[in-house]
Amino acid sequence: MRSIRALVLYLVAIFIGGALLAPWLWWLVQSLVSVNSSLARAPFHRYVDRSLLLIALAGLWPLLRTLGATSWREVGLRPPAGQFKKLGDGLLLGFGSLAVLAALVLGAHERLWSPDLPTHKIIGTLLGALGTAAVVATLEEILFRGGIFGGLRRMLPWPVALAISSAIYALVHFLQRTELTGPVHWNSGLLLLPQMLAGFADAHQLIPGFFNLTLAGLLLGLAYQRTGNLYFSIGLHAGWIFWLKSYGAFTVAVSPEISWFWGSGKLIDGWLAFIVLSTVLAGLKYWLPPHPSSPAKP
Repeated sequence: MRSIRALVLYLVAIFIGGALLAPWLWWLVQSLVSVNSSLARAPFHRYVDRSLLLIALAGLWPLLRTLGATSWREVGLRPPAGQFKKLGDGLLLGFGSLAVLAALVLGAHERLWSPDLPTHKIIGTLLGALGTAAVVATLEEILFRGGIFGGLRRMLPWPVALAISSAIYALVHFLQRTELTGPVHWNSGLLLLPQMLAGFADAHQLIPGFFNLTLAGLLLGLAYQRTGNLYFSIGLHAGWIFWLKSYGAFTVAVSPEISWFWGSGKLIDGWLAFIVLSTVLAGLKYWLPPHPSSPAKP
């Protein structure tokens, strides 16, 4: 019960604390950088997103200690020696699975390559996607798989812990981007939170979008459970992020009215993505044998 209470308090602190921190972070940036810089002109919802992540990372180690972890090794952060094959295999699967999905959509002519993209934009987008993939995949795998899933499976059967942690992962990534109208006040982040959760009231966004994100969380968590550390999961996640950051920038929709099946510029919000991710999940169970040293409640 103590562990469940700690996890609930941790999640509440992320959302409430992040929402309260966002205005102060926004004011700090406005006071330190030029008003013409891209950082100063970033929409307020990005500050809310970053604040949620900062609170999550700041509270991760206290949460892990409460859940029984005594070292970062227990969170899946093992020395990198001998782990690069796992990282490479995960990267190949992540990149390849969404490459197949993108090829199916483009082959069906439901999206087309954007015409006449300038070279500097192509290079900038690719470099940005690579950097984001490396940083975000590492941080999120430490948080969601090493931290939340790893902590939950200390007190619950690992399949139950996997399902709960995957739903939490999907919830965080299902938050909608909303624009703040008017000046930033101390409670602006709190006012944005209900709007960011508005996707749960839209059946077309909820199904299959939320299901696909949950499937992604299941895949990443299963990879951690089967390999015993985070390297495969980080590679898998990074391969996905590269496509998610590139696909929308390089393609345009042909038939937006049937994006429910083919997906939008987000790539993984349609039923075709559900089919591809389900296939990958089924295959992963056979590709990666159970790891004998993975800590889990029997």
